[in-house]
Amino acid sequence: MMTTVVWGTGNIGRAAIRAVEAHPGLRLAAVLVHDPEKVGRDAGDLGGLGRTLGVAATGDVDAVLAASPRAVIYAASGDIRPDEALADIVRAIRAGAVVVTPSLYALYDQRNAPPELREPVLEAIEQGGGSLFVSGVDPGWGNDVLPLLISGLGTVVDAVRCQEIFDYSTYDQPDAVRYLVGMGQPMDYEPPMIAPTVPTMVWGGQVRLMARALGVELDEIRETLDRRPLESTVSTRTMGEFEAGTQGAVRFEVQGVVEGEPRIVIEHVTRIHPSCAPDWPVPPDGVGAHRVIIEGRPRIEVTVEATDEDGNRSAGGNATAVGRLVGAIDWLADAKPGLYDALDVPLRPATGRLGRRRP
Repeated sequence: MMTTVVWGTGNIGRAAIRAVEAHPGLRLAAVLVHDPEKVGRDAGDLGGLGRTLGVAATGDVDAVLAASPRAVIYAASGDIRPDEALADIVRAIRAGAVVVTPSLYALYDQRNAPPELREPVLEAIEQGGGSLFVSGVDPGWGNDVLPLLISGLGTVVDAVRCQEIFDYSTYDQPDAVRYLVGMGQPMDYEPPMIAPTVPTMVWGGQVRLMARALGVELDEIRETLDRRPLESTVSTRTMGEFEAGTQGAVRFEVQGVVEGEPRIVIEHVTRIHPSCAPDWPVPPDGVGAHRVIIEGRPRIEVTVEATDEDGNRSAGGNATAVGRLVGAIDWLADAKPGLYDALDVPLRPATGRLGRRRP
């Protein structure tokens, strides 16, 4: 049983606690929290398990890492605090832990990560003997291992398109939805998440990973962007009202151009209400899905829907990201210390978990 720490108890951390509890090879050793009000609360409560686990949350990072946990699931956000997230992750690696996280977008494609990110990680690995694997859902398995697997079923592959199509009113991060993505803001507001070059920073690594696996050279990576206003004021169950005339939908693409044509495309279609931009692609049930389309012969289309936390589709996506990361821990523990990406770490069956008690 590998001692495992969950660092952070937000959307990802809640799912991580449940995933560690369900895994037959992992033992939850500690839960790290930043919010003083969470200190002392039981991990089962924080993870929404409805039962206690006998592990009280703590804010004492030094004490937790001094116990030399075998693995750390770093679930704290890196969206608006990338420097702090990197420093935390480096600490855990230097303590000898296998670290898995979705929090540092630039390290999804670790070979092409900026030196200021990559070098501290490699130095920590050399000093402490830990490892790092950064992945998620989108960016993550939805635009690396899944499309690559599906592409292998084709005879001729003309293009690979990965889509995330979501109603963001189900996403339990109101500040991110309203201010990073810009939903409900005036149309002259410039959302940081879709500012020029930012989509390439976040998803460009996935395009490069797919290009590497498919054996093609990219001419360039391009971005496209479209935004639509709400035609009428809408009320959402989780986030309140969004006024008419404010941003209600966003559609962008990160395109890997091969011989002048966009051949590897990651597309996001995001709405705050289904009434906005109804002519854009929609998920099968109107709520959310990840879709891979292989244009070629044959044409192949695969749509993945996941739900968790009482049917929430965004929580389901988060849970699949956690499943990918937690499922990689034992592989990473057996491998030599290093910095790994999605083409290194296999997606494996849920060995030993079929029929186990549901957490």
